[in-house]
Amino acid sequence: MTHEDLGRVLVVIPTYNERDNLEAILGRVRAAVPPAEVLVVDDSSPDGTGDLADTAAKADPRIHVLHRTTKDGLGQAYLTGFGWALEHGYDVIVEMDADGSHAPEELPRLLAALDGADLVLGSRWVPGGLVRNWPRTRLLLSRGGNLYTRVLLRMPIKDATGGYRAYRAEVLRGLDLAGVSSQGYCFQVDLARRTWQAGYRVTEVPITFTERVLGQSKMSGSIVREALWRVTLWGVSSRPAATRRRALATRPRPLDGPEPERA
Repeated sequence: MTHEDLGRVLVVIPTYNERDNLEAILGRVRAAVPPAEVLVVDDSSPDGTGDLADTAAKADPRIHVLHRTTKDGLGQAYLTGFGWALEHGYDVIVEMDADGSHAPEELPRLLAALDGADLVLGSRWVPGGLVRNWPRTRLLLSRGGNLYTRVLLRMPIKDATGGYRAYRAEVLRGLDLAGVSSQGYCFQVDLARRTWQAGYRVTEVPITFTERVLGQSKMSGSIVREALWRVTLWGVSSRPAATRRRALATRPRPLDGPEPERA
C-alpha cells in the first residue's frame, strides 16, 4: 500500500516548551513522508514554541498550527487535534511526540501496516522493538505497566502506553471521544482499549524509541498514578460483563425435541 492509497495523512504533534526540538522534527516528518501534512497543537508554550510553529507554517503550506490557551494535558491536546483533523477531512491521523523519541523515518512502516488494520501501534515491546537511553527503572516501569494493562484488561496488545500510532479516520469517528477524560500514558491505553473493544483491527509494528536529548520530559508521578487507578477501575468494572459472557457461552443448549422420559 502506498501513501497515496491511504488518502490524506495528518501527523498531530502536541507541544509544550519544545522550541529546541520542533524545527528538527518537522523537517524529518516532511522528509520521511512528503505528502503528509502536520498539525502542531501548542499549549501556549512560554518558550516561544508556538511562534516557531507559526513561522514554519508560513514557509510550508503542509504545516498547520493550533494554539490552545490552556494546558490541560496531553489527552486533551490530542483530542483537539483529532477534532480538527476530522473536520478537515483527513483519512489517516498519526500521533507523534515532538521530542524526537519517535523517529519519523519509521512512519512509512506504520502507514504500510494500515493495509490490514484500523489502528497501528508503534511498539517497543514486540520483537524488533527497541528502547535507547532509558534507565533500568524506567524500562521496568514501562514493561510492568504494559503487562499489568494486558492482564487486567485482557487486551492482546504489548505496548498500549506508546504514543506513536496511526488511526484510520473512521475509527476516531466511531469512538465516543467526548467521553475520554484520561491523560498521559492513560490516554493512550484508553484509546487503544476503546478501539479494540469496538471491534476494530489493531496491529503492532516494532519501533526504536529514543529518549529525548533536549528539553525536559513531561513524565510525572501523577501520570503514573492516574494510569494505575484508571486501568484498575476499567479491569474491575469489566469483569462482571466478561463473567456473564462466559456463562452464556458455556450454558448447555436445550436438546432438539422433547426430553426423554426418566425412569
